[in-house]
Amino acid sequence: MKRILIFLLVFLTAVGLTGCGGAETGTSEEASGQVFAMDTVMSFTAYGGDGEGAVQQAQEVVSQMEELLSRTREDSQVSRLNAADGQQMAVDPALGKLIQAAGAYRALTGGSFDITIAPVADAWGFIKDVQQVPDSQTLAERLALVDGSQVQVTERDGTWYVRLGQGQSVDLGGIAKGYVSDLLEGAYAEHGVSSGVVYLGGNVYVRGAKTDGTAWRVGVQDPHAPEDGSAYAAILLLQDAFAVTSGGYQRNFEMDGQLYHHILDPATGRPAQSGLLSVTVVADATGRTQLEDDPGNGTMCDALSTALFVLGEERALDLWRAEKEAFDLVLVTEDGRVVLTEGLADRYEAIEGSGYTYEIVS
Repeated sequence: MKRILIFLLVFLTAVGLTGCGGAETGTSEEASGQVFAMDTVMSFTAYGGDGEGAVQQAQEVVSQMEELLSRTREDSQVSRLNAADGQQMAVDPALGKLIQAAGAYRALTGGSFDITIAPVADAWGFIKDVQQVPDSQTLAERLALVDGSQVQVTERDGTWYVRLGQGQSVDLGGIAKGYVSDLLEGAYAEHGVSSGVVYLGGNVYVRGAKTDGTAWRVGVQDPHAPEDGSAYAAILLLQDAFAVTSGGYQRNFEMDGQLYHHILDPATGRPAQSGLLSVTVVADATGRTQLEDDPGNGTMCDALSTALFVLGEERALDLWRAEKEAFDLVLVTEDGRVVLTEGLADRYEAIEGSGYTYEIVS
């Protein structure tokens, strides 16, 4: 949590305040708020329109979605679904549609994104206070439960139903915040907000430009300096966009001299070893999604950032090349490169003295 707090403070100072003309020039009144939800500090800043109403609605939406989607809450609907032990359960339409989208992203990425990874994550203790390396027998038993194709989602007469496989449980941590950011984009639009930032940990949504007309500056954290919120691998210059980062530096533990991170490969049940330190997926807020029925581009960015970290550089770029219009990428590699796809060629700043080399790929 210390890492998240440090980065949030720097983000608000370097990007949300000194980088925002309205905050300094008084050209637009600022509305802001902050909550802790989904194990993350979240902040909201809005200018123009009914900013106060937008921020208030954002906080209410986050609270509602935590009650629905967070499996760290025993009373959440997803926790009740996990406890249903293979029985069909009627669920909120939002949960049904999100699980359906998760299944589609599993298919799109060849299984590198799979919400049924939950039993394996539990074996590693990543949602608990004490992490551990599971023994091979435990890992094999848990890995046998990872199969998103067993999840059934149906809709009848407006009611959504979900059935998990026997013994399965799901973790929406790799997609839920992206879905929330899509909902908050809608809230900002509904309240006529012309400029603003939604910060949900590694998920950022920027609305419009800053009030001085320039792009928002969104930092890609340097994975080699996770405790230093002012250390970036690159700066992205964004307007009306989502940017979601997944990286092994975000949650990990060390045991017997070995570092283990929380992004698990559904094929092995172990932390992904893909040659990447982080993946940032960027998409226009008003652009199309990869999936016809997807909740939105924020959801897409969240799911893909996890999946592409597992896939590694070459396969991630292959998927990007198949869908160039949908999203762009920033890949920070173990061998010291920052790889950016061509759609970001004029929307980034290299960090002088970072030690990284920068590559634009097409």
